[in-house]
Amino acid sequence: MARSPLPLIAHPAPQAGFEAPFEMLAACHERVHRSLALLQRLQQHLVDMGCDDNARQAARDVLRYFDIAAPLHHQDEELHVFPPLLLGADVALRAQVRQLMQDHRDMEAAWAAARQVLLAIAGHNAGPLALTPAQTAALDQFAALYGQHMVHEDGLVYPAAQAVLSVPALQAMAQDMMARRGVRVPPTV
Repeated sequence: MARSPLPLIAHPAPQAGFEAPFEMLAACHERVHRSLALLQRLQQHLVDMGCDDNARQAARDVLRYFDIAAPLHHQDEELHVFPPLLLGADVALRAQVRQLMQDHRDMEAAWAAARQVLLAIAGHNAGPLALTPAQTAALDQFAALYGQHMVHEDGLVYPAAQAVLSVPALQAMAQDMMARRGVRVPPTV
């Protein structure tokens, strides 16, 4: 009996508005989790079902998220979340923020390798497609880098930043996030 295909659709993540920038950042993390889960299902789907239209679409969905949204998310953090914490008195928190900044560089490098694998999947004709051990390792390494990174941001860095950012700083953060994404910035009163 043939196995049924695993669902390879990217389920919609919770929505948040730019008027609440930390809720928006949290929603982005939820989308990262969903995209990484899709990446894992995609790898299993290739083993079970081969490279079909579902696999190619899943690869394109993961590519789209990490090519477009993830870099903007990292910019949000590096422009608005990390700087006030780097100026703070908490030595351990400053060290954690510096590690998160290094994580961004490491994730960018890992994405370059993972991206090549996903491009190969997205462009593959229907039929069997066995990933090499190096290709599987590239996808797994990329996914693993995000796991611990988000734990530190969600559990420590975001709450610390929220505690020190003023209302005008949060409003400026929201406006900048919208502007960099091409969302119309409402006029300030």
